[in-house]
Amino acid sequence: MDIQTGFCLGCARTLDEIAEWSSMKDDQRRAIMALLPARHERLEKKES
Repeated sequence: MDIQTGFCLGCARTLDEIAEWSSMKDDQRRAIMALLPARHERLEKKES
């Protein structure tokens, strides 16, 4: 987990998103999935 963003370094989801994933509806999952590319980019920039 990245301390500053709260995103998992592997999947870029938050702990809450990971914990609730199995109970989320498909549209909720799709909304989170749409955010992941930007989150991964943000995490990659931090590592540089």
